[in-house]
Amino acid sequence: MPAFERYIGIDYSGAETVESSLKGLRVYDAPGGEAPREVAPPPSPRRYWTRREIAEWLACELAQGPPALVGIDHGFSFPLSYFVAHELPLDWAAFLADFRRHWPTDEPYTYVDFIREGVRGNGAARTGDPHWRRLTEVRAGAKSVFHFDVPGSVAKSTHAGLPWLLYLRRRLGERLHFWPFDGWEIPAGCCALAEAYPALWSEGFPREGRTQDQQDAYSIAAWLQRADREGALAQYLDPELAEIERRVAGIEGWILGVGSWNE
Repeated sequence: MPAFERYIGIDYSGAETVESSLKGLRVYDAPGGEAPREVAPPPSPRRYWTRREIAEWLACELAQGPPALVGIDHGFSFPLSYFVAHELPLDWAAFLADFRRHWPTDEPYTYVDFIREGVRGNGAARTGDPHWRRLTEVRAGAKSVFHFDVPGSVAKSTHAGLPWLLYLRRRLGERLHFWPFDGWEIPAGCCALAEAYPALWSEGFPREGRTQDQQDAYSIAAWLQRADREGALAQYLDPELAEIERRVAGIEGWILGVGSWNE
């Protein structure tokens, strides 16, 4: 029996500001066994979603709807080396609040690059090394969350998206399970949010005229739906990791769909 009744895939973008309408922001929704369909942004003169609109839409949708599994294409945390370098407690919720104080990328008129350049916030006090990678990034062959200004990087989208995870956590409380930080097992009847890496799945689904951004969001929703309805999701929610790796991943996060460390 499927654990969820709805599957949402979000392809993210860290470009421009929270109020910018970005064609790189795409949302696909797959209720039950239906094929994923694109969700249009709220009615406005803007053609595409903004980061603020996506966060507010998710908060409303997940507050009242059936159990939903959401995958978002950006990092949910930083490598353990970051915590050590900045002498931070190994606590993900505390990390989100600390990051938001230094990188207020959810504020109006704030580009990620403004903080990188010292125009806003205090990013200089919370920087990372692009050579630092999370265990899950190494396993998936993904770039570091600190590897800016290169093709295929998620650094900018991660730095833009993290404050909105804090927003959702504060808005939804126990209604929303952040996997794996709140535990590797998702309670029955609960909505869940997980880090996705569409490069793992995008080529496995026919393109059917979609742009790359649309395809990435579509493939996240489609893969989540298929994994749950075919009974494979549970094994992905509990990857085969050594105990020390599991503890580290509980702080650094894990990309859903990535297998064991030694696989």
